[in-house]
Amino acid sequence: MGVLLEIQNLSKAFTLHNLGRHIKACQNIDLSLQSGEFVGITGKSGSGKSTILKLVWRSYLPQTGSVFYESSEFGRLDLNQASERTILHLRRYELGYVSQFLNVIPRTTARRLVEQAWMEHGGAPNQAPVEAERMLGHFDLDRELWDSYPNTFSGGEKLRLNIARTMVKRPRLLLLDEPTASLDQGSKEKVRILLDRLKQEGTTMLGIFHDLEFMQGLCDREYQMAQGALGASYGQ
Repeated sequence: MGVLLEIQNLSKAFTLHNLGRHIKACQNIDLSLQSGEFVGITGKSGSGKSTILKLVWRSYLPQTGSVFYESSEFGRLDLNQASERTILHLRRYELGYVSQFLNVIPRTTARRLVEQAWMEHGGAPNQAPVEAERMLGHFDLDRELWDSYPNTFSGGEKLRLNIARTMVKRPRLLLLDEPTASLDQGSKEKVRILLDRLKQEGTTMLGIFHDLEFMQGLCDREYQMAQGALGASYGQ
């Protein structure tokens, strides 16, 4: 086992100059994840949950604190201090991020996006079509959409595609930002099946959720977040 991710004294604030406001998004966050563990965070919108994920992903840099990650390539490193080249390498080969939004090259089909994700992670090119079809089929994306451009998809279809192309990479650390936000019950269950499979395969996961029922029996520990601070954890 061992600790894969360790967050120490992490704080992030934003200044809205036009409104003259200073917002503390998260404060003094301490959190560690053992390898293969699934930790969930719940809380109201605006409580700071997504900020934590973006600090780990390095979309944001904190005012204080460190995010230590045990990389298979580089060993233990503080993601805040890592070079852009290192971060890009980690995102390609070790880290995954599922958000509610899909940012992709406009003229790339859904099938090709999943194939590219498979190959970027080191998967054999000749296996890419098989893996893409398996993943797109699992999430019940209509076959007529597989060779279409995602900008024509509905919100729920885009989210399912985003999950499919992230999960096909089987990352060591997977960050989940409301992965079931706009999905129906059937699609949620599909996500749950794959998350459980990834967990069994040893993927470490940190996720934020509004759907408390979805988390039951899936997370090893849960935290309630309010006003930028994490409360005490409780296990499943």
